[in-house]
Amino acid sequence: MKGQSDMVAALAVIFVIVLIGAGIYALMVWLPQYGVYQQEQLGKAEKARADYNRQIAIVEAQAKEEAAKALAQAEINRAEGVAKANAIIGESLKGNEAYLRYLWIMGMQTNEMQVVYVPTEANLPILEATRFDSLGK
Repeated sequence: MKGQSDMVAALAVIFVIVLIGAGIYALMVWLPQYGVYQQEQLGKAEKARADYNRQIAIVEAQAKEEAAKALAQAEINRAEGVAKANAIIGESLKGNEAYLRYLWIMGMQTNEMQVVYVPTEANLPILEATRFDSLGK
């Protein structure tokens, strides 16, 4: 019996050695292939990330373009409104000398330090050269 148990023990050792050898061989074959597979998956992930970032950049650029167009249109609308208001004001002031004179007089009363040159018949202004000297300036 002792010979039989020695033989079983030897077979078990051989079996373990064969298993270890097969495992090492499998790792030698499988690890390089896994490395290639892993790099391929990383490449796919980086490509997908780059595609996604590109799509985000495109959408952001489109949003900026739409915002710029909207701002430009708002500025055009504002300018058109100002132009219409100016036309209405200009039209209402035509032939309304008394109102313009009234606005001028009211403006003169609110600003004491304003210098006004009034033309004479010869279209030469009357200069108030001594006005500021009398105020101590």
